[in-house]
Amino acid sequence: MSDLFQNTARKQDSYSASDIEVLEGLEPVRRRPGMYIGGTDERALHHLASEILDNAMDEAVAGHASRIDLELAADGSVTVRDNGRGIPVDEHPKYPGKSALEVIFTTLHSGGKFSGKVYATSGGLHGVGSAVVNALSDRLHVEVARDRQLFTQTYSRGVPLGPIVNVGPVHNRRGTVVTFHPDALIFGEDAKLKPERLYRLCRSKAYLYRGVEIRWSCDPGLLAADSPVPAAETLHFPNGLLDYLSGALKDRRSVTPQPFAGETAFPNEAGRVEWAIAWPDDDEGFSHTYCNTIPTPLGGTHEQGLRSALTRALKGYGELVGNKRAAQVTADDVMDGATVLLSVFIRDPQFQGQTKERLVSPEAQRLVDVAIKDHFDHWLSATPDASKALIERLIEKAEERARKRAAKEMARKSPTRRLRLPGKLADCSRQSAENTEIFIVEGDSAGGSAKQARNRETQAILPLRGKILNVASASVDKLRGNQELADLAQALGCGTGKEFSVDKLRYERVIIMTDADVDGAHIASLLMTFFYREMPGLIQSGHLYLALPPLYRLSGGNTVRYARDDAHKDELMKTVFKNVRGKVEISRFKGLGEMPPGQLKETTMDPSKRTLLRVVVPDLKDPDQEDDVKATQSLVESLMGRKAELRFKYITENAKFAQDLDV
Repeated sequence: MSDLFQNTARKQDSYSASDIEVLEGLEPVRRRPGMYIGGTDERALHHLASEILDNAMDEAVAGHASRIDLELAADGSVTVRDNGRGIPVDEHPKYPGKSALEVIFTTLHSGGKFSGKVYATSGGLHGVGSAVVNALSDRLHVEVARDRQLFTQTYSRGVPLGPIVNVGPVHNRRGTVVTFHPDALIFGEDAKLKPERLYRLCRSKAYLYRGVEIRWSCDPGLLAADSPVPAAETLHFPNGLLDYLSGALKDRRSVTPQPFAGETAFPNEAGRVEWAIAWPDDDEGFSHTYCNTIPTPLGGTHEQGLRSALTRALKGYGELVGNKRAAQVTADDVMDGATVLLSVFIRDPQFQGQTKERLVSPEAQRLVDVAIKDHFDHWLSATPDASKALIERLIEKAEERARKRAAKEMARKSPTRRLRLPGKLADCSRQSAENTEIFIVEGDSAGGSAKQARNRETQAILPLRGKILNVASASVDKLRGNQELADLAQALGCGTGKEFSVDKLRYERVIIMTDADVDGAHIASLLMTFFYREMPGLIQSGHLYLALPPLYRLSGGNTVRYARDDAHKDELMKTVFKNVRGKVEISRFKGLGEMPPGQLKETTMDPSKRTLLRVVVPDLKDPDQEDDVKATQSLVESLMGRKAELRFKYITENAKFAQDLDV
């Protein structure tokens, strides 16, 4: 019994030469389509059309074709027609009795693009595209008009249905026509080519090579009633990628008035590169890269060259104009939110996989980097105003990135998820934000008086230590390391920059309460600058206020009044105290910390008696307020920015309006 079991096991475990399969012709493609087109899904199905269109585009890029037609018929078949040289039909020397046409459509790794003699730059490089499409189509028909003769051949699932046929003479016609119908046995009965995807493919090819005219047509029955895709259209874009970018941006505003666009040839006839880049205000960007008209959705070495060129040029220009903060800008800051179009044409490119989703040619990075950096250097120097606006925008991105990183680090260091609040904060007891307010005061002395004067249920107090950091002129490292600003942001709970959310604000009103003197006004301006730069939504949503504490206390007889400033004091003396007998006592408060809590509450903190000023700014999203937005930004930069000459200019221009300075 045991011998029988062992003999049976040996037979089951046998492995001999007869078990080795040899797949011939195009059988490997049909058995394992994923190896050649990445699968059998919708993306792979449309890749068939890309392969045939790429062959026609190679003829155009090589200068032999000026027109390409792509037609989607009612039965789901696709026809691609070009007016190029036509596929050779003479007998192939390595395959006696077979034409070159049949070899190309039935043999893997066959084509005219390996040596570079026929095509200097091309998209079809592996010599499998036409054969793979043929293998995965239940029918494919080819027509070649060459040497004034028309030749045809028909295939089914990669197998010729007959020899190549010379139909006869033709006049005023040349080129290749390929019509194929995807095989339902491979892609499924429900698989259909989508007009939208094919139309986008045609448009992108027309943009990528401005010398070609692509004629698109589709059976009207395949288009939905509301489809944006036309039944027929001639696609030709003489300005190439710039036309594409202009159409994509339409009426959207950009940081720079004009995109950075151009094209240039690589040295030693190594190819060429074309680009079009803009930085839209709404930060809704995209990045489309191509090599030899082939889309590379995963980017690659040509994109790395572009990133390096833009970043190095921007940092160099920042150093040239004395903007040291530009050194912190990274390639991610440059590319994030930008609309990027990049197209390169190089010899013998190396792609990752047959679907060519990523370019891996090492020389592409160096060629693109050197070529584009030189042009970007000139572009930045020629448009100083646009360059300044762009650098400032990218610096904001860099600082925002640093804040996010710091926030993540803080979150990792936090041992629990419980709410963490600054130790100096005297919080209110009400849990909801409704009708609550936080007073931001200068110094512990003022904080002590405010804490005694407050309503503990609805009023919170956060004392700050003297004058806070000027965020308009501070580096990102100083901003990130400033404890006072970190405490303030933590107390409010609504985040900063792009992380800001008004729904997370812990208080209904944020009130800046500083002394009624020059130092107090300076601290208030620093705080308003912080909110304007880091939490503009706080101001635009109407949550920021200025308290108006008195500077003087006037008493005479049984009358007591408080004056906000000298002008108010003089007004009270001429009106309220005009007929008061005896001397009117006038005392000036040295600061909020010197005011008795009762007086501070009565004059500044009691909602029923106080006066608050709401801080307002123009709406950034309202086109009608665009001029006001720019004026506000310019004013903040002049008064609070790094450039002292702007403040000097402002002071000299406005000194004539100053009266009774408190110095």
